Amino acid sequence: METKEIADKLVQWCKEGDFETPYQHLYSPNIVSIENDGKGENALAEGFEALQKKGEWWQENFEMHSSSVSEPIVADNWFSVRFEMDTTHKPSGHRSTMSEIGVYQVKEGKIVREQFFYDEEG
Repeated sequence: METKEIADKLVQWCKEGDFETPYQHLYSPNIVSIENDGKGENALAEGFEALQKKGEWWQENFEMHSSSVSEPIVADNWFSVRFEMDTTHKPSGHRSTMSEIGVYQVKEGKIVREQFFYDEEG
């Protein structure tokens, strides 16, 4: 698959609220997933198993009330999308909205790297 096709499929599934199917169909087993600068708990996941654990941690700790995703911007083997989310942090009960940019790298028809950029609450 070409980068544009992968980007469009990711956006389509995310708009449908399906955040699991992309992992199965679009991601490399050697995926590297980074939150902001890659520091802190669950900020760096290397490999599909680590990515699954990161996703499980997120589901255990956050309730998603709504989300939206922009159309992708594609440049060669890279693409980016903007995510908007309304979530509640389950342990604290704190509800918040956030916006983040996801940047993805594609090689040999699979997403091999993703990194998310957002402002952390202070």
